[in-house]
Amino acid sequence: MSAQVCTPFDGDGGGVADLSALAQRSVRVFGEAGVPQGGALRCDTLAAEIPVALVFNGVSHAVMMATPENLGDFAIGFALSEGILDHAQDCRGTTLQLADAGAAHLPPGVPGVEVHLEISARSFERLKNRRRSMAGRTGCGVCGVESFAALDLAPERLPARDWLERVDLPTVLRAFADLKALQPHNAQSGSLHAAGWATLDGRLAQVCEDVGRHNALDKLIGWLSRSARLAEPGFVVLSSRGSHELVRKCARVGLSALATISAPTATGVQVAELAGLRLWGLCRAPRAVLYAPGAQTG
Repeated sequence: MSAQVCTPFDGDGGGVADLSALAQRSVRVFGEAGVPQGGALRCDTLAAEIPVALVFNGVSHAVMMATPENLGDFAIGFALSEGILDHAQDCRGTTLQLADAGAAHLPPGVPGVEVHLEISARSFERLKNRRRSMAGRTGCGVCGVESFAALDLAPERLPARDWLERVDLPTVLRAFADLKALQPHNAQSGSLHAAGWATLDGRLAQVCEDVGRHNALDKLIGWLSRSARLAEPGFVVLSSRGSHELVRKCARVGLSALATISAPTATGVQVAELAGLRLWGLCRAPRAVLYAPGAQTG
């Protein structure tokens, strides 16, 4: 299977589809060979980062800073990985629309997007019972939790997988070897994270990009759910460290293996061990470190 960059969600529209993941700005460059002491004017490509409000049954639950691409998948993935939905089918519909800049008090040149999800009564009742206020920042995974228990550091244990040992060193490194070429936005801007889905032969089937590593993973989870692939053998690769919330997101939706380019945190490893998730870190050829073996049969 050939890899692809994260594909558009069918619900994009209402002007949202016109937003770009990249922006052009005029900058002055210093220190390059041949550049005068006063610098040289250049056109630079930057990653876009805008506020995205996730609205469930008319109630705003979270505002995250995200790259304006694949926001439908992002919303579904967030809802699944945060335990708001049990299954993608619990979402009855998704609508994307540009926010009213005046009402949202957004500065000139900064658009906002509202993603409206109509969810089941059961899911909405559960959301109301444990609702938290989350003003999300880029790279922040637990903003606004109201108690230690809300961190959910002890996820349910994943079932044993007879294929986990196939997520080995050569397989993991093969996926990371292909990851860079499948990050077109990062190649231009240099500031985007990537989350990829790899099959057991180490081939990347999908890659999603975002300014936030959590957002990139949620976009990938949304794609996996929409494609009915959450239960398939395979593993996630991330261009980030293995922090506890990324491990928790994977475990919550049933993903049993994760590999990250940087090292995990100690709590990330502990959560992986509790969940029975196979966790690789520091995946930089020719080596990688297996921090948690995962729950295996036999």
